[in-house]
Amino acid sequence: MAWVGASKAPAGCVFCDASTTTDDRAHIVLSRGAHAFVLLNAYPYASAHLMVALTRHVGAVTDARVEELADAMTLVQRAVAAIDAEYRPQGYNIGINQGAVAGAGIAEHLHIHVVPRWAGDANFMTSVGETRVLPETIDRTWERLRSRLHA
Repeated sequence: MAWVGASKAPAGCVFCDASTTTDDRAHIVLSRGAHAFVLLNAYPYASAHLMVALTRHVGAVTDARVEELADAMTLVQRAVAAIDAEYRPQGYNIGINQGAVAGAGIAEHLHIHVVPRWAGDANFMTSVGETRVLPETIDRTWERLRSRLHA
């Protein structure tokens, strides 16, 4: 409740802020590549739900450079390996929601969602109570995955 009560709508672009921060913990950044970086989703659908965002502020896959997309996918591979080792999910949803009508919460900055999945992980709370239940805090998830991703 402390986290929910303290939340405010961010000004500017959360991905741009996270890409330039020196405080990775505060911005829940897990790892950085040459053209992209990994960060936890502050509003996760499941435990260890993270995103890989391009460092450059670009909103469409057609506007991204090949090297940016390659770096992002390399980070997706590393993130999946880290989640596999730490959480042992049974599957993943990995994808890009490009544009607000496609479900992008932050349509102006291209990012890839990596959502670990387990059999039965979506229960009645999501559909009836419009609430997600997670077994650990984001801080704990950050600690677990940061140790595996931060080189």
